[in-house]
Amino acid sequence: MGQGKEVKTRADPRVEIQEKGEIFFFYRPKVDKDEAHGPDDVQRMYIVLRPESGDRAVEEKQAPGSGKEGRKHHQAGEGDQVAGASKEEGGGHEGGHGKEEVNIEEKPLLRLVVMGKKSLPDPAKHSRPYWGYVELVTTDVQDIKDALKEEEYSTATRGQRRRPAARALGEGVYRILRHEPGGGGRRRSPHTHLVYKLELPARVDGDTPQEAMNVEPEASFLVQVKNPDPPSGGRSGGGGGFRGLQSKRRAAFPARLQGAFGSRRYAPADPPDLLNYEGCELLLIAASDDVEEELGLELEGEVEEGEGEEEQERAAGCSDLVKMFGEVADVKPLLSGTWD
Repeated sequence: MGQGKEVKTRADPRVEIQEKGEIFFFYRPKVDKDEAHGPDDVQRMYIVLRPESGDRAVEEKQAPGSGKEGRKHHQAGEGDQVAGASKEEGGGHEGGHGKEEVNIEEKPLLRLVVMGKKSLPDPAKHSRPYWGYVELVTTDVQDIKDALKEEEYSTATRGQRRRPAARALGEGVYRILRHEPGGGGRRRSPHTHLVYKLELPARVDGDTPQEAMNVEPEASFLVQVKNPDPPSGGRSGGGGGFRGLQSKRRAAFPARLQGAFGSRRYAPADPPDLLNYEGCELLLIAASDDVEEELGLELEGEVEEGEGEEEQERAAGCSDLVKMFGEVADVKPLLSGTWD
């Protein structure tokens, strides 16, 4: 349905839009579960970000021969030369490394983010940060479909097991913002927000998977990226205490992006290119469930809450999530706002 649009409702909200795009939410039931009827049946939650424009049309991402992206291409026989270069440059490193430029207005770029908890932080509460990491970065939609589809595998102790297909939970528009607060507020230094507004499901009421996993109709989160190679004795940027990924799975940022951290253990996701590396670890910190009140910015999608059923059905037919992932992911929770 596209990246939507935004309206600034205050003359000087001190907000700079760095990236615009579509956001998709998914969850996966537990292994060998045919259905999920509540949060106890959920194994994992995913976020897919698809940037489509921003303050720069060209973003920097990991080299196509690195990380899972590179291994997938190598397995498909799409380039031993690229995969070989990845191994040599990365020194056996499993996370994203190297660099490639992608024009996000001309070519798809997708990030699959895994949340450490089976929900988002509650945007109405100021709880402790929620940890997550970038599992996959790719310019090939099929790579994301493969990550979301049902899969059978064998184990030495339990035999054949089945990992069920992911369920589509929500679709909307998002912005990544640089916010420079004025006055004497709690946050005095510039920071990065991820804000979104759902288009589907059109309504979220009652005992729904969206409610259980804190996927509100709209929300704002601060985004902090963890320094994969912090200097000894470096001061913390907040939200510490997460063990995180093994060092070999962490992102290896190019010097330009690594320099954004300085001596800090955490830094704002500025530029958003930091999220274009597999193994990028991040913290989501609840900021608000009212984006307009907090930031003076109102997001508008194709479908607004309260529109008629006919318009909602039309939007479902135009859903980019359904078009891209409907053949591998169950879309019932997306379209009906109910569990399996």
